[in-house]
Amino acid sequence: MRFELFIAKRYLRARRRTGFINSTISIAGVTIGVAALIIVLSVMNGFKEEVQSRIIGFDTHIRVRKWHFEPINETDGIGGRIRDIPHIQGVSPYIQEKGLIRNGKYSDGILVRGADPETVRNVSDLEDNIVDGKLELGLVPREGAPGLPGIVLGRYLADRMYLNVGDPCLLISLTGMHSMFQVPPMEPFMVTGLFETGFYEFDNTYVYVSKEAAQRLFNYGTSVTGYEVRLDDLNEADGAAKQIMARLRFPYTAETWFELRQNLFSWIQLEKIAAFVVLCLIILVAASNIVSTLIMLVIEKTKEIGILKSMGASSKNISRIFLLEGVVVGVIGTFSGCLIGFILCWIQMHYQLLKLPGDVYFINALPVRMQILDFIVIAVAGVLICLLAAVYPAQKASRLNPVDAIRYE
Repeated sequence: MRFELFIAKRYLRARRRTGFINSTISIAGVTIGVAALIIVLSVMNGFKEEVQSRIIGFDTHIRVRKWHFEPINETDGIGGRIRDIPHIQGVSPYIQEKGLIRNGKYSDGILVRGADPETVRNVSDLEDNIVDGKLELGLVPREGAPGLPGIVLGRYLADRMYLNVGDPCLLISLTGMHSMFQVPPMEPFMVTGLFETGFYEFDNTYVYVSKEAAQRLFNYGTSVTGYEVRLDDLNEADGAAKQIMARLRFPYTAETWFELRQNLFSWIQLEKIAAFVVLCLIILVAASNIVSTLIMLVIEKTKEIGILKSMGASSKNISRIFLLEGVVVGVIGTFSGCLIGFILCWIQMHYQLLKLPGDVYFINALPVRMQILDFIVIAVAGVLICLLAAVYPAQKASRLNPVDAIRYE
């Protein structure tokens, strides 16, 4: 062991009560700051994962369409041309248009999503989000009356329209309307299911019908709006989108899950960075305490510093002693903070002690997701801040004149 580290550890374990208390407070401050950073960033990771999984599960990983949202004729075989690209797990055609839903005297604007009943399960978790009824988009038989095509609504939209499973409703198309005297296309449907994703935008706006019913309602013929693509790994979305674009070329475009919700995911990432910067102030407060502790230690150990210099220790050796003290405080505090943060996050992940009201949030417990990169970045930042805090006291100690230090003691 180098003598600088040996002396630094002896100074930190000084028997004088004030020195020990100051060192303990410095370590405790770093520990609290690091633990707070670990917990907050892990909770933000948990929320991001929940939001990401719910949005992407309901929507898609990649959406292939034409520029300006021009319809794509299914006879072009776009789905078959991209199905063999690596990491693509499922491809399904879709139609998305604006429309009106009507139930008696109640009506409202909606987004109509036409889906292929045979392949929609390969690209969406819609069926897993059904809270009442089932995902049935085909023809629903009725006693004494012709069957109606099925429709699946968001829960909040159904509540607002006073619709339940088994109730009929009317969809009205606004596509191609050029005059207020023109009668818009409309078609009756039967509610077969209600879904709830936890996101008000989806649950309050979207309805699902079969692709064939949407083609009739919006006069699409054999065309669709585009194709939804599900991957085996959503992190491969950028690479898969580039391969799709290279194969299809203009006028087709491929939008990834991040591009489809860029504002939301960029905001989540920015919020995480902002939280990291703000919570680093806790460590900075602890670092200021380290500065005062080491300066007091320099004053207290003036005689010892003079003796070390008279015995041949250089200014670099003295400076290194106090820098090592800052590093030791940082390492102990950072390790303790990481350990406490890990334990608390692990307890929340496995036992979910902190609950959230299910009627307010889309989850029942505080989500936590620990990432090894967060631990590494926080540990490095904690130790580095403590090291920088020790620079000034180390310089002050290294400049002491050994003769003056011994003479005035």
